[in-house]
Amino acid sequence: MVTVIVYPPDHQGGRRVYADGTILLRDVVAFLQDAGMEGIDDLNVIQADDIEWRGGGPEAWE
Repeated sequence: MVTVIVYPPDHQGGRRVYADGTILLRDVVAFLQDAGMEGIDDLNVIQADDIEWRGGGPEAWE
């Protein structure tokens, strides 16, 4: 299982996203789909137990 860490938005509104220690700079849903998690959507990302949101959850992401 891949560990995903999503950091709070920075001053430009972007978030740092790490998967197993590698920084990812794209939309969370898009990179999870690219990683082979077909059929994942926004609701899956919000409710997933294996995605750790730091400094605010997906509702803080604009």
